[in-house]
Amino acid sequence: MTVAKLSITNLQAGYGDVQVLWDISLEVNPGEIVCLIGSNGAGKSTLLRCISGLVAATSGHVVVDGKDMTNASEAGVVSAGIAHVPEGRRLFSAMSVHDNLLMGAYLRKDKAQIAEDLDLVYSMFPVLAERRRQDAGTMSGGEQQMCAIGRGLMARPSLLLIDELSLGLAPRAVELLFERLRQINKGGVAILLVEQDVMDALALADRAYVVNRGRVSMSGESKVLAADPAIQEAFMGLA
Repeated sequence: MTVAKLSITNLQAGYGDVQVLWDISLEVNPGEIVCLIGSNGAGKSTLLRCISGLVAATSGHVVVDGKDMTNASEAGVVSAGIAHVPEGRRLFSAMSVHDNLLMGAYLRKDKAQIAEDLDLVYSMFPVLAERRRQDAGTMSGGEQQMCAIGRGLMARPSLLLIDELSLGLAPRAVELLFERLRQINKGGVAILLVEQDVMDALALADRAYVVNRGRVSMSGESKVLAADPAIQEAFMGLA
């Protein structure tokens, strides 16, 4: 039996006295792409932050490769093979592209492999190679998102969490980024994606969870959800 890369059971979390997540349960299997869809404020970003150790769970469990990682430190989560590309990218704007990428490898000591991974990122995103000495904050939004994904890959993750991939980006940049996610996934990296473009997210993902007011309201194969009239009416304006 295959052990899930990520298994979340009855997770609850929030900020101070405000509870945001209510009994969330989901799984991401090795090599799988799973997307989270839902309206703004539904709790999707909070869920990713909880997985990556940025927000404390008040109850429930986060299990990675069969090991309980509930409320693990951020460094512990990265060491477990999870990298988080946050909403808004959160690059160090005054640092070069090259140095931003190296920040993704801050826990690693394997210098030769780090150099190999840098070459891989630059081959995947050639514009980053062209601008490796440029301050990250001076690039376009799409280029900054490429840098943020590249930084995540520099941790050599087996699971990549991506929050709002396409937010504020031009359609061509989004198309390229989705192509690269397919490439990353084919390389053996599982992906948990929060994405506002529901149609593209469902086309990319194997499975999906609908998050509504901090709870999972629906889940299933992406192609099945994409054909569901309730999903089409709520997120696509097709019904």
